[in-house]
Formats: sequence, C-alpha cells, structure tokens
Amino acid sequence: MDLLTLLLENKIEDTLCFPPTIKSSWLAEGVLQLLPQERPQEKKADTLIISAGIHGNETAPVEILIQLVSQLAQGSLPLQHNLLLIFGNLPAMREGRRYLDNDLNRMFGGRHQNFPLGNESSRAIELEAIIRQFFSEPAVMASTKHRHFDLHTAIRGSCHEQFALLPYQTREYADDFLQWLEDSDIDALVFHNTAGGTFSHFTSEHFNADSCTLEVGKARPFGQNDLARFSNITAALQDLVAGSCAIKRDKPALKRYRVVDAIIKQHDSFQLNIPEDTKNFTALPESFEIASQPNQSWKITFPANFILFPNARVAIGLRAGLLLVQLT
Repeated sequence: MDLLTLLLENKIEDTLCFPPTIKSSWLAEGVLQLLPQERPQEKKADTLIISAGIHGNETAPVEILIQLVSQLAQGSLPLQHNLLLIFGNLPAMREGRRYLDNDLNRMFGGRHQNFPLGNESSRAIELEAIIRQFFSEPAVMASTKHRHFDLHTAIRGSCHEQFALLPYQTREYADDFLQWLEDSDIDALVFHNTAGGTFSHFTSEHFNADSCTLEVGKARPFGQNDLARFSNITAALQDLVAGSCAIKRDKPALKRYRVVDAIIKQHDSFQLNIPEDTKNFTALPESFEIASQPNQSWKITFPANFILFPNARVAIGLRAGLLLVQLT
C-alpha cells in the first residue's frame, strides 16, 4: 500500500519506520514528531511545523506532506531540525469534504468554545494541546527559531496561483522568513490586519512562530493533482527540512497586499454582487457595491480594490471575502 492509503486507513503508524538518525513519535492520529539525533554540535536545530489537510478537500498539500514523510523515512531527505508534521482533518479527508461540522480553520486560539462539540472542535482542542506539548520538548525549547507552514489550496481560481497569508502580529515579520517565502517562488504575500482563528495565527500569537497559511493552488480530489505544479513549494520545504540554502527565486518579484476590510455575512439575505467564478485578487472598479445585507453595504474604495476569498455561501457570522490594497 502507498503511504496516502495507509494514512487514510489509519494504518500508517504501524508500517512507517525511520532511520536511526531520527527519533519519531506519533503524538496523535495524523501527527508525527521527528527529532534529529545526529547534527553538528555547533549548529542549533530550528523548529518546524508543517501542516496540511486542515480542510479535508484540499488534497495537494496532503500529497506534498506524504512525499516529505516518504523521503525522510527512506533516508533520502536528511533532517536537520525539530519537525512536527500534521495531517489536520482526517475524517473530512476520507469523505472528500472541507469539514464535517464546522470550519476547523476558524477555531484556534480557544475559539472552538464558540462552536458545538463535533469533529472539528474536538480536533482543534487536540491540536492546540499537541502544539503546547511539542513546544515543551527540551530540544524545541532550546531552539531559537520557530516556523509554521500551514498548507492549503483555494476553492477558486486565482490571479496569483500561489500565495501566502501572514497572520496579524505586533512584532516585525522576520527578514529570513520573508526571504524564504520570496525564494520559494510563490506569487504574492497577504498581510492580515486583525487577529483570527486560523492555525497559523495560533502558532504566531502563542508561540512567536514565524507562521503563514500557504495557498499552493486549487482544491481538487485525491489523484487529480499535478504535483509538478507544486514542485517549487516541495523543493522549498525539502530545503528547509534539510537545513540547506539551495533555493533561489526564478520568477519576477512577488506582489504584496494588505487586508483592509473583511466582508462578514450576518443575514440570510446577504448578497455578493460578483460572479461565482470571480478569481482571487481580481481588481474591482471604484464605487462598485460588492456586497450588501440589511443596514450594511460594502463599496470599493481605491486603492483597496482587490477581492480575496469571495464566497456568498459561507455560514452566517463567517467571512464572505477580504478587500485588499496592493503595497508598493
């Protein structure tokens, strides 16, 4: 059986073995801790978290993570840093659904308390506890650099196929972290303007990790991903895990955006006045009324004229889109 099948059938823990240079521990279903046992004394290990499948129908990141696991197990990818690999929402993955009860990526930082107990809220509680446990490991506590990459794919097409969303934080974004994102050949960065319930915001806020939500393409079922389209992300993550500095940017300079406003659906009569196939990062005309609901409307005001994640079908109380300004 291949590793993806073993993961989905909950058999991977019993069949996967790692070289003696790696200490491996399964902390929960789909959560694998790997600690290097041989590394130069003069070099401190960094701490890396790579997660995928927080949304169960976003399959390409899961397949990328499976590749990394396979290479680490075979010994073809050396491990230089403390590593936590997380396959987020396995029940939703098995059913090919974004989530079973509620959106897991709105529940972190204790926000699961605002949702009924179910598949996703239980997993949010578990993952938060695991992250705290991981950061209490002596090897992790000794490291000075923490990074978290939460891999996703977008529901719709995008003017920028690959982009990263950086959680709002009051401290400066680390230069070497931004440089890694630049070198990874993604197309755009988006800086959030408020706190949120995403997994990447949780690790940034509570553990001072350099974190991001990394959108690597479009959501497709398992077996329908052309992984060659994500070779830049795979290579960049391999480079990071191995402690190498081999990747360099081949594309034009990436674009940068900042969130200015969030469109929050609060009523059943909410209207989003753009076609359903509108791409992420589409530029909209000045004064255009993009959305409305009783006693509220949103109009485009230049330069915040770019739309991200438009979706009128979200549940009441959730985000139906973000308005962005492009940074120079």
